[in-house]
Amino acid sequence: MPRTPLFLACLSLITFAHAQETTPAATPTTLTAARKPPLPVKQLSAVHVQATSKPGYSADSAQVGSFGGAPLRDTPAAITVITRAQLDDRQPRTLSDLGHMDAAVGDSYAAVGYYQDIAIRGFPLDLATSFRFNGMSMAGEQYVTLEDKQQVEILKGLAGIEAGVVAPGGLVNFVSKRPADVHTATVGTDSHGSRYAALDVGGWLSPGFGVRINAAHEDMHSYVQHADGHRNFLSLDADWKISRNATLQLDSDYQASEQRSVSGYQLLGGTVIPSHASRTHMLGYEPWQQPVGIHAWNSTARLNYRFSDDWQAQLSAGHSRSVINDNVAFAYGCFYSPACASGATPGYFFAPNGDYDVYDYRSPDDMRSNDEAQATLKGRFATGSISHQLTVGVDAFRRTLNQRPYVYDYVGTANISQPDPPYFAPSPNQPGAPARTLSSWQRSVFALDRVQLGAHWQLLAGGRFVRLHERAYDSTGVLQRDTRLTQTLPQAAVLWQPTTALTAYVSYSESLSLGGQAPYWTSNGGTILAPLLARQLETGVKYAWSNALNLTAALYRIHQPYQFAQPDGSAAGFSFVQQGSEVHSGIELDAAGRVTDRLRLTASVNLIQARAQHTGTPAYEGHQIDNVPSLRTALFADYRLPLAADLSLLGGWRYSSPNNATPNGLTRVPAYHVFDAGLRYVTQWNGHALTWRLNVDNVFNHFYWRDTGNSGGDSYLFPGAPRLARLSLTVAF
Repeated sequence: MPRTPLFLACLSLITFAHAQETTPAATPTTLTAARKPPLPVKQLSAVHVQATSKPGYSADSAQVGSFGGAPLRDTPAAITVITRAQLDDRQPRTLSDLGHMDAAVGDSYAAVGYYQDIAIRGFPLDLATSFRFNGMSMAGEQYVTLEDKQQVEILKGLAGIEAGVVAPGGLVNFVSKRPADVHTATVGTDSHGSRYAALDVGGWLSPGFGVRINAAHEDMHSYVQHADGHRNFLSLDADWKISRNATLQLDSDYQASEQRSVSGYQLLGGTVIPSHASRTHMLGYEPWQQPVGIHAWNSTARLNYRFSDDWQAQLSAGHSRSVINDNVAFAYGCFYSPACASGATPGYFFAPNGDYDVYDYRSPDDMRSNDEAQATLKGRFATGSISHQLTVGVDAFRRTLNQRPYVYDYVGTANISQPDPPYFAPSPNQPGAPARTLSSWQRSVFALDRVQLGAHWQLLAGGRFVRLHERAYDSTGVLQRDTRLTQTLPQAAVLWQPTTALTAYVSYSESLSLGGQAPYWTSNGGTILAPLLARQLETGVKYAWSNALNLTAALYRIHQPYQFAQPDGSAAGFSFVQQGSEVHSGIELDAAGRVTDRLRLTASVNLIQARAQHTGTPAYEGHQIDNVPSLRTALFADYRLPLAADLSLLGGWRYSSPNNATPNGLTRVPAYHVFDAGLRYVTQWNGHALTWRLNVDNVFNHFYWRDTGNSGGDSYLFPGAPRLARLSLTVAF
């Protein structure tokens, strides 16, 4: 530990002083003895003192919601921090797994074998802007990696001042591990035969320079037939203390993954939930179907400089790139099925008898790049008796898409009752040449002033001025859309802190997101609608029950224009419009931390009412919006047994109320309970710490529909995973 020499020196001084106080007054004899030559000094070997603290399920700070590490109690927003201890104990592998840890988070087109998305407070996140790596924008179209993450931060609600043009659901920020003296290896498997190995090695090469390396390999044996895959991961994190006032942090990772993508179910005839859906059969499987390959790179650099105790600056830069080779024998609709020939069933649903069409879809070399640079200045000053904490900055963000004209050809029709569909020959067509299809620049300036009014009140006021210029092209390079806009996004909050343990706040914020693209089957298919301005009012309470247990509650209301395919008299029967408003009102309750010396837990409840209003389509109003359950709960507990201190019981419970699958609310999937269980055993072998973890997800093997989200305007149904046991061993060496 850095403080060990100081501690030993202080201990020596205290011992010497105590000896002086207890020694009798010197006599002539003792004085003579004191003048004797000193005895030879024997040099003892160095003593290394190291202390560790048990990791917890609660966190004190987060990068999101505060422009850099303010205490969560001083942040007027609902933020969930998933700590390293939670990641280790629960062994999540996907973004969907992470979503299970918070009741305000749900799946939103989270297919097996494909990059996934989630929804927060009922709003799907924007894959282009809603995911962050150490605070910098990250391309969301990649397989999530957690081996090198110290924590995952979920900002729930509007993030306009944080990110500018971003979906109203919020942000997910992945925070890298920092260099430390650590040497661990983890191996694991599961009940389907998957194999997993990971390495975490770090240390300080000098007093001012440290590194940390994480690596992982996984052979994934999916519960869905034909959907096995693999991935390789490597990351490097470094800290360089350039001087007393300057520190440079560098983080970079690379991952390559391959796995066949699994198509979702669709409503039969547009109104009926498939009654005997299989969680293990791959719809549309053809032996020529190639895996989806994703290669992803993420890098950030942060230079922190301290001018004085009151003023500091940070220069940040980030690069994220994902290259996707998208391949799937895609199960979609029933345009070519005889069961839909009459036209009574819309072709973009499965047929009433379970027929579906199979398409050969290939879109190789789909490259998405995010580049961002930011400069921030923070300082403290006073105006009379009022103190200020000021944050000002500038930000530039660029996103580009390079794509090839894809193949999307019908090859045959199958039925959901078939374990494997008949063999259909693939399309002879080939993708075209690559071309730039999107170029987007977002430039902004932002400022936030935290004003301390006396001992118990804080006022936050600020905003972000955004200038967006985005151009979209077709596959031949012809300009299809040129979007230019400027917008000021304000944020204000009042905090009341009557005690150090209690904070109450009220906040108002605005954010801007890009309009959606009309589905191809509407009269204006392919059209991009105008940007959307969302507004949020939130009030909350944060209470530190103890040093290790935090309780929070938030009440929120979010308004945004409602985007939907409106039934009309057009030839297509629908037009994609923005009309009326979508209002999400809810309450969230969260607890995280150590309840007793033996019990740790995370618990959350999200009760939400999501309604469409003034849409001109009465059938779409007066009920819950699809894929937004009105009630969700999430609980995970870790209990250390009193008679076996090295053995802990792990357990979890998730609940979701019935979930609408159609915008008119007439079709919905039933509610579900999912229970998880596990064990953690800590021991030693030849002086090496060993940690065994066993997790069993969905203990009772309950069938449930976890996702009724949509993609490209089409609705899909994804069943939850069956029972799965994971076993891992972590060795410190």
